[in-house]
Amino acid sequence: MENELENVDEIAVSETTAAVAVKTDKLAIAQSISDAADEATTIAESGEEEETYKEISPIRLVMRRFFRSKLSIVGLVMIAFLFVFSFLGPLFCKWGEEEVDETPTEFTIIQNYTYVDENGDEITVVEEFTYIGKTNTYASPSSNHLLGTDDKGFDVFVRLMYGGRISLMIGFIVVILETVIGIVIGGIAGYFGGWVDQVLMRVVDIFNCIPTLPILLIASAVIDSWQLQPDQQIYVLMVIITMFSWSGVARLVRGQIISLREQEYMTATEVMGLSTGRKIFRHLIPNVMPQLIVSMTLGLGSVILYESTLSYLGLGVQLPKAAWGTMIAQVNDPIIFQYHMNVWLPAGILIVIAVLGFNFVGDGLRDAMDPKARK
Repeated sequence: MENELENVDEIAVSETTAAVAVKTDKLAIAQSISDAADEATTIAESGEEEETYKEISPIRLVMRRFFRSKLSIVGLVMIAFLFVFSFLGPLFCKWGEEEVDETPTEFTIIQNYTYVDENGDEITVVEEFTYIGKTNTYASPSSNHLLGTDDKGFDVFVRLMYGGRISLMIGFIVVILETVIGIVIGGIAGYFGGWVDQVLMRVVDIFNCIPTLPILLIASAVIDSWQLQPDQQIYVLMVIITMFSWSGVARLVRGQIISLREQEYMTATEVMGLSTGRKIFRHLIPNVMPQLIVSMTLGLGSVILYESTLSYLGLGVQLPKAAWGTMIAQVNDPIIFQYHMNVWLPAGILIVIAVLGFNFVGDGLRDAMDPKARK
């Protein structure tokens, strides 16, 4: 009996041991499967991260940040509208930039004023003047002239388009010229330092200290004495604006290059024996381009505003060429200011759109190119 009980106990222990071994094997298999799954997940995630890292280039990363900003998109829409309006709009218009509507017109102006007579009574006088022009001057907005005509019989809507061409063209050319001059002078000053930097920076200080408005008035008198054509005055205006706006770019480039010339990759260029020009324009200037792009974009709005101001003061683009500043200058006449807002107000609105559009795009680029920004 005792032998049978011992056999039963041995069988029970064997079965328990077998069950424990099977359970242990199952746990080991499960653990192996779990480890394999974790490893596969890790490999997949690392592969995805590596693939994502390879696909997103710095330019794409900047563009993705840029288009996340709603103001940047609004600025792009404004600029695109101005370019389409200015460069494609005249192709679908009936009138030309310097084409006069020869249709005689009659318009009435009512003026009232109050004065005190000898008895101390206030008397209000209402006067009505009727003019008959040889051309269709100061015509009201209609299907023939969407924004009416000015005092010369020019179509205001069409001249807004051609004025946009001049303002945008002057803006881009001046910004490119001042950037090129600033890169050359600032790059040389920042790279060489010493007496070269001192001399060039003193030249920059001189241009910063020049009283701009008196010089422009003198330049205007000189240009008028040359009796240049309106097309030639546009190029002279570009040169004048460029002369007084490149110094800021030179200072920006010089400061960036001073901080970059001590980097390790510049030490490598010294060891490789590269030329000075290649060091500056192939290795230093490309690292300054993000800041320059932002500066150029923000400067476009300033140049357009500058050109409009000069044209308003009579120093810029003059008749018969169209310019937004020249069109706004007609507001000096009280009659036009009060009774013909269609002649000057649209030009002012387009200037505001241009300046805001370029500023919005410049702010968006500045935030997108910030290395500290979140991805």
